[in-house]
Amino acid sequence: MNSEAVSALLAKNPALKGFKSKLESMKTGAYVVHRSWGFGQIKSFDDTTMRLVIDFKGKKSHAMDPAFCANTMEVLPETHLLVRKETEPKKIQELISDNPVQLIVEALESYPNKATTAIDLEITLSQVVGEEKFKKWWADARRAAAKDPRVSVPEKKTECFVLRETPISAEDEIFEQFTSTRSARRRIALADEYGSASANKEAQVNLAEVLKGVADAVKDSNQLDASERLYGAAVRDRIAKLAGVDPSTYEPSQAALVANLRDLPAIAEKIPVQFQGHFLALIKETHPIECRDIVFNLLKVSQGKFTTECINFLVENGYSDDLAATLKRWQTEQNLRAPVLLWIVKNRHSKKFAKLLNDLITPRLLSAIFFAIDYEALQAASARRIPLGDILSDDSELIADLLSTADPETARDLANTLLLNQGFEELTKKSLLARFIKIFPNIQSLVAADAEGKEEQLLVSKESFERKHAEYDTIVAKKIPENSKAIAAAREHGDLRENSEYKMAKQDQAILMAHKRQLERDLQGARITDFKDATAEQVSVGSVVEVRVASGATSRYTILGAWDGDPERHVISYKTPLGAALLGKRPGETAKVKTGTSEESYSIVSITPLG
Repeated sequence: MNSEAVSALLAKNPALKGFKSKLESMKTGAYVVHRSWGFGQIKSFDDTTMRLVIDFKGKKSHAMDPAFCANTMEVLPETHLLVRKETEPKKIQELISDNPVQLIVEALESYPNKATTAIDLEITLSQVVGEEKFKKWWADARRAAAKDPRVSVPEKKTECFVLRETPISAEDEIFEQFTSTRSARRRIALADEYGSASANKEAQVNLAEVLKGVADAVKDSNQLDASERLYGAAVRDRIAKLAGVDPSTYEPSQAALVANLRDLPAIAEKIPVQFQGHFLALIKETHPIECRDIVFNLLKVSQGKFTTECINFLVENGYSDDLAATLKRWQTEQNLRAPVLLWIVKNRHSKKFAKLLNDLITPRLLSAIFFAIDYEALQAASARRIPLGDILSDDSELIADLLSTADPETARDLANTLLLNQGFEELTKKSLLARFIKIFPNIQSLVAADAEGKEEQLLVSKESFERKHAEYDTIVAKKIPENSKAIAAAREHGDLRENSEYKMAKQDQAILMAHKRQLERDLQGARITDFKDATAEQVSVGSVVEVRVASGATSRYTILGAWDGDPERHVISYKTPLGAALLGKRPGETAKVKTGTSEESYSIVSITPLG
């Protein structure tokens, strides 16, 4: 817009006088961001209609009233990254690929006061980098920026990224954050960073203050749980050594914090990954006689990297034979949990562990894997990915390895278990079944039977659909989880061969899974209808039919959906033998229904659409 156009607009709408400079910046070629339409470029101004013509992504040549844009659209400076992505695409792409911190710096330079909230910066950079690869790019870029003396990286998204006027060292920034926070957890994490960064003498001048702060947090804070306090004590002792102070002068000691064996599983569950090895070494030092049994108990309930740490600890401390025997016993007792199962299949071919794991790679292990996947799927509150399921799909040799000693009957049972498993999508099941069939071709009959069992589309009323869905929800949300808990509880009772509770719970599981699968098929194939398409010309779903039998007696039947039968009210489903025989018949025609060895004839007297 030129000055004449702005003056004309202000004369017509005096309330816009406060936006004069902004309106004047809405020139042809300027790049803008609209609250609703997003990023775009002003292409022209139509003097006749007094409208800006703007190209937005997905909406070219969009005409907009400048008065409306005054509050909803921002004109971007030439230095803004979104503008530079259009005007300097090669330069911006180089920064994205090779120098992400510089991209952040140049983004901040385009803001007033060279600062903006983390949320705003992320929104801008995601548009510059591209939504698909932004998440990973941003995680790496943010970590790199935190180490750059030019940039102050906030802890929370609502706080600001700031481009410093005077760059400071990483150690000084950490110390600044350490002294400004009241959070004991945050102080411990920052003290750990500071200890790692304090290699130079200049940084060591603040060690005493950091040591006092972290020691006070470990001793006095009521914010910390047992895991956080132990981690804090380890950080405190490391800082003390750097400062030339005897760590034994501080309380509580690390040994005291692991003295109670009952506390160890809870500590192990939350201990930071980088501290897990130290934690196990501390257990050995504090409990030299019981450490073997302690670590086996921790391994049984371990998760993630801690599973690997426990196994490495046992092997490195001479317990390889005990480990092999224990894993085999847990397999027999069906006490192998998902993280341990995942470790086993990942390491089955490794030079270090192959011999130790050789006897475990059996069909029984595949059964344990299916159970663990099914259990995790039923317990999950969201549609998160299940690592065991992923590796079963991704490792093309895994099923073949596990079935190498299986007989056809065992393989068929496992394939059937797969069909009933809740942890896989249908396409994934088919892909995994193909691997079974490659080894045992007769399993193809399972797939054929499964396909034959699929129902055609069912016509149902809204009410009956909701009843059927409520039945499905009850099975999924209540009955199956209760059954899974019963199975898990029964497994804890020992030898499964003589465990009647376990056998009954597993039988219940098979019934529930089969029922769930049938309900899924039915609901997927159901089409809700109000039955208003019925006519008086021929019998259809939604017809009220008067029929006469051979004795001369007459009856009236209402033919409704697949799940709407109510014999006491003479409402029948079109899927019943009588309902199916009547469909398509016209007044005067006869339908024959065979029941056992007898056959009954029904003459159509009249047809009335459902009112």
